[in-house]
Amino acid sequence: MEENLRQKLWAYIRDNSPEVMFDLQEDYSVGKYLDKKVNGIASRLEQWKKEGLPPADIETRALLELTVDLRPSKFHYIREILQTEFEEAYLEMEGNGTLAYQLLNLIDACKEIFEAIGFSEKNKEGRRLKYAIIGTIARYLEKLGDEKK
Repeated sequence: MEENLRQKLWAYIRDNSPEVMFDLQEDYSVGKYLDKKVNGIASRLEQWKKEGLPPADIETRALLELTVDLRPSKFHYIREILQTEFEEAYLEMEGNGTLAYQLLNLIDACKEIFEAIGFSEKNKEGRRLKYAIIGTIARYLEKLGDEKK
């Protein structure tokens, strides 16, 4: 079960937090990270097994715990704002194959905002956060446009 959880956690990171994926790969610490996370919930896994929970339920609960610090996804959040508020730029990036790269750059550009305002399930719908991110994206795109000239 633990190996299956490592694989599912990695798939979750790949699909929802590519910035974490790239950081882990750059540091050559993917295996260490996955082991630490899964080992960190080992006692919970044992408890759920003793309680007689079906393996599928254990896996679901485990993944929720393993991904709590990865939610919500900054990657998806910024992609959604870019797509809805800056559709032309989004479509251009998607068309020329740079969307994922630019989204990772935008996550980095928005890092201070995410830290200062906080980014959580509770406030991801907040106007203050959204408008701060929109402003940063607008400045980023303006700078990107200037570099193309």
